[in-house]
Amino acid sequence: MTQPLASLRKSLACAYPAAAAETIALGAPALDRRLGGGILRAALHEAYAGTAADAPAATGFALALAKRALAGAEKPLLWARQEALTAESGAPYPPGLADIGLDPAAIAFIRVRDAKEALQAGAEAGRCATVGATLIELFGEARAYDLTASRRLALAAAAAGAPIFVTRVSASPAPSAAASRWLVRAAPSRALAANAPGSAAFAIFLLRQRGGAAGQEQHEWRVEWNRDRGAFEDRTFDASSLSGPVASLSVGGAPGESAPQRAGRKFG
Repeated sequence: MTQPLASLRKSLACAYPAAAAETIALGAPALDRRLGGGILRAALHEAYAGTAADAPAATGFALALAKRALAGAEKPLLWARQEALTAESGAPYPPGLADIGLDPAAIAFIRVRDAKEALQAGAEAGRCATVGATLIELFGEARAYDLTASRRLALAAAAAGAPIFVTRVSASPAPSAAASRWLVRAAPSRALAANAPGSAAFAIFLLRQRGGAAGQEQHEWRVEWNRDRGAFEDRTFDASSLSGPVASLSVGGAPGESAPQRAGRKFG
């Protein structure tokens, strides 16, 4: 459902429950242990695409996290998206959303012109207890998304007790109030029986975790999304299990430097 910002303000009845240290488990045991149980629920989280081609993967990862946040709650997902992203990576695809486990009819989709409008819509929705999770999808440098804007979103998430996810494409990260920051790229899925297409797979690298030691372990996780469970499954990267060459993250860096080292240096 697409709503203009003006009608969104009128339709959302805001309430402000106390913020808690509750976490959202991702479902993959090894990853959840590394996160101390999961990501904070009442917080801001960021997902960056390593390249423009990985933009759908970053969005898919954030949507899967939102699905985890919405589990058991009859609340909508608010999705604010810049118009430029439609030309770059296509429009949201209802069957694809259903494959993640999200009901397209339960998503309030807002298409905006620029980052400023996306952040405004996300902040207003994010602070309302009637919204179960908020996704703000930005394109390019999005200069409006600065430290002040991220703090505003973090406070809104804390006030409403629901997560706000921000995805970035073709951007250089700057300091922010995000509780976690992820670098995401698409990973090959494992074929099912009769060579049927496998589950959505992601190669993810934790760049930052509030109070944690993100980026210091130089570790990449490979996870798959299990729609039936509504959870991630650990498919930790193992080069020896692949028959072909392994591609590293395309984030620049000196020859011989590992992909996580380059990612940590650029996105840390």
